[in-house]
Amino acid sequence: MKFIDHKDLKNQLFESEEVKEEYEKLNVMYEIKKQIIRYRIENNLTQKELADRIGTKQSAISRLENDDYNPSVEFLDKVAHALGKKLEIRFN
Repeated sequence: MKFIDHKDLKNQLFESEEVKEEYEKLNVMYEIKKQIIRYRIENNLTQKELADRIGTKQSAISRLENDDYNPSVEFLDKVAHALGKKLEIRFN
């Protein structure tokens, strides 16, 4: 059985424009989730404590951080403020 390394597999998959576009869409949400988790941990907050700050349930924060969940801009703004941050959206 021949194994292919991650870099080669990614390059092979990215030959498809459809795969490349989907990856870019998912990458945006992945980066947002990564930042939320980082700032929550830096603020020594549990998911429950963050949820309490914005008036939602812990399960909503868990879905945001872990699931294939597409949050509203308003929800992300509440999370940002609860973490002492400002939500900025840019088009490049």
